[in-house]
Amino acid sequence: MKQPTLKIEAPKLLPNELTIFDQPDIQTSDSYDRGIFQDVVLEQQRAEKVSFDHFHFKNATLTGSAFPGIELTDVVFEKCDLSNVDFSNAIIHRTTFTECKLVGSLFTDATLRNVRFDRCLADYASFGFADMKQVILEDSSLYKADIIECKLQKTELRRCKIDQAYFSNTKLEGIDLSECEFNGISVAVEDLKGCIISREQAYVFANLFGLIVKD
Repeated sequence: MKQPTLKIEAPKLLPNELTIFDQPDIQTSDSYDRGIFQDVVLEQQRAEKVSFDHFHFKNATLTGSAFPGIELTDVVFEKCDLSNVDFSNAIIHRTTFTECKLVGSLFTDATLRNVRFDRCLADYASFGFADMKQVILEDSSLYKADIIECKLQKTELRRCKIDQAYFSNTKLEGIDLSECEFNGISVAVEDLKGCIISREQAYVFANLFGLIVKD
């Protein structure tokens, strides 16, 4: 029986209430409310404990920037390049990442609630020690991503590519991987208890643990 589809809260944005920011200079503890960054380039910036509320990032480039402790509430990232961005210790609520590049991005020790990653490229991204609840990752690539000691509650991976992803001390009970693509992942046997996989994937796990499947 197919599992019920997870429903999460979407960002509460009203486009006609957003103010356009042309070329911002983000500083530590800055607070941004009801605005939009469109076609801006903010590479290699560093600012701690910045907050964004009711905000839209569209075609923005933030590569190599560091925003540890950032707070994101009711935020949309659309077609942004967030490669190697440091979101460590972030608090992210009602936020979507749509068609974004997140290669090597850091979500270590972050708290994610009602967050959606849709058609994102998140190869080599790190979610180490993240606390994730009401999170959907769909049609995204997580090649060699680190998912280490994460808390996954009501989290779904839909049609994601997770080849060579590294799961360590992350309980996968109730997590449905049956629609995901992978030839191999790194995971401990005890963390797989209760994980949902397809019949074809069972052969992959058998090979992973040195078992021989007899037809």
